[in-house]
Amino acid sequence: MPWSPPGGGFTVKVPEGWSRTTQGSATVFTDKFNSVRVERVHATTAPSVNSVKATDIPAISTASTHFSLVKVTTVQRAGGRAVLAEYHADSPPDQVTGKRVALDVQRYAFYKAGAGEAVLTLSGAVGADNVDPWRTVTDSFRWS
Repeated sequence: MPWSPPGGGFTVKVPEGWSRTTQGSATVFTDKFNSVRVERVHATTAPSVNSVKATDIPAISTASTHFSLVKVTTVQRAGGRAVLAEYHADSPPDQVTGKRVALDVQRYAFYKAGAGEAVLTLSGAVGADNVDPWRTVTDSFRWS
């Protein structure tokens, strides 16, 4: 299902039937411990591997439980170049049981001059086979 943030700027395909919530400026689509977080960020320069390591990763690490960085690289997707940060972290506690699940996370930062940055963060339980679904979501990203 194609989705655009309020005010437009880009589209991305998100799984149908997943619940949608708003967390500040981000929209999060979830199904159990799988999620796709979509956020538009004000930026005047393109992210780089070094800027993500210096700025974004420390903030993510501080906000996460059991954070472990895997790598930060530049990747090409159908909608353009992105900086990809891969890491592990625990999920937020389940509202009923309080249980946390270890997650694999991929965070893509896309940039377009004049439009800013679009950040797609995909997460799922460690070891789950999310390669194809995550590739479908990230390859569907398009600036409008």
